[in-house]
Amino acid sequence: MSVTDEKTMLKVFDAKTATRALELAREALQIETDALRALHERLATDESVGKAVSLLLQCKGRVVVSGIGKSGHIGRKIAATLASTGTPALFVHPAEAAHGDLGMITPEDAVIAISYSGEAAELMAILPVVKRMGGVVISMTGKPESSLAKLSDVHLDVSVAKEACPMNLAPTASTTATLALGDAIAVALLDLRGFKEEDFARSHPGGALGRRLLTHVRDIMRTGAAIPAVGLDTRLPDALLEITQKGMGMTAVVDADNKPVGVFTDGDLRRMIEKVQDFGKVVIKDVMHLSPRTIGPDKLAVDAVAIMEEFRINQMLVTDDAGILVGALHIHDLTRAKVI
Repeated sequence: MSVTDEKTMLKVFDAKTATRALELAREALQIETDALRALHERLATDESVGKAVSLLLQCKGRVVVSGIGKSGHIGRKIAATLASTGTPALFVHPAEAAHGDLGMITPEDAVIAISYSGEAAELMAILPVVKRMGGVVISMTGKPESSLAKLSDVHLDVSVAKEACPMNLAPTASTTATLALGDAIAVALLDLRGFKEEDFARSHPGGALGRRLLTHVRDIMRTGAAIPAVGLDTRLPDALLEITQKGMGMTAVVDADNKPVGVFTDGDLRRMIEKVQDFGKVVIKDVMHLSPRTIGPDKLAVDAVAIMEEFRINQMLVTDDAGILVGALHIHDLTRAKVI
């Protein structure tokens, strides 16, 4: 587009044009909303979704989603949603399948074929082969009498009254309905498989949920010489040196068995300044906080966050089943690990 054309467009796009654009946008959303509502009502008496879910649940192989054009883009999203919610799935392009990728499909797989017309030549070229192999075919079309619908084991009707496109040509409402039905099937399978948050996290290790549900205290706690700890009879100056050297703003106070019996923080020190004249005579056991908050190393890091928030503390001690000190955790450790 030339600079002159751009200037012309800017002049044309006045308040009246902006209002018209908003009206078209709202109309498009209304058409798609109506399409979803109609699909929702249709499913009340349509048993095909239940049959499709049953076949997919019984599938011993993978769910192979295929489609071309806009249907292919929707198919990729459906495959991705299935795969991330406990149903092994992948997308296979039908044109590529006709030239060798059909070898990715096995007799134990179930194929979800998407074509609004139900006549996509690329799909019709490969699905008879899938059927001959003994594979299951579930179709999603807007034409129940189409070739694809008749070929499939189960047909899912995603027909819409009209597209949101003003010319009723560009796939809009129909692709929205198809995607929504794909999500609905994925959610049904998710529930029937007993898929939990922890399972979701395992398939999303790089995401925030994955970090929250897969990161344990032992993964980020400080261990060995990095743990600030002093004995019961330690003088306060020595305890302060331990706090300074370990950089956690506190020190654990442990007994002869290395079990924490108390904790002393730099906040405690600030509160002592006006009350104590000779710090050199103070013994740590006389000024420590008894029964410090602890957590086990195998607990989730988010559990440590919850405890810190509840008791408004920045550090925690980590103890094993025998109560022995094995680690220390600071709020900054949790932040660096992106748990919070």
